[in-house]
Amino acid sequence: MAKLSNEELIEAFKELTIIELSEFVTLFEETFDVTAAAVAVAGPAAGGAAEAAEEQTEFDVILEGPGEKKIAVIKEVRSLTSLGLKEAKDLVDSAPKAVLEGATKEAAEKAKEALEAAGASVTVK
Repeated sequence: MAKLSNEELIEAFKELTIIELSEFVTLFEETFDVTAAAVAVAGPAAGGAAEAAEEQTEFDVILEGPGEKKIAVIKEVRSLTSLGLKEAKDLVDSAPKAVLEGATKEAAEKAKEALEAAGASVTVK
């Protein structure tokens, strides 16, 4: 079998549907005992881990505990997310749990203030 160049491989991948490409990735991972996610995560971290730590642009709001006013916290979680009542209650019951992930600094601070005002203990990472 002739060896394909990188450009030829990319052209072949362009012709695949998303489902076919997903099946290929799964087969590739199983064949070579690797995960595509590990490659994607390792790439940027190797180049500028120190810069990323200094210039954090995405923050996670973590609910550590609901405190005394669990119902108020559930209502606040619902207002901050698109969760329904049951999902919000399950999130609050399973604390510590992320309420928001990848939020801007301003959004994370506002969410933290709102949750703390409702009686919850919250951290922003």
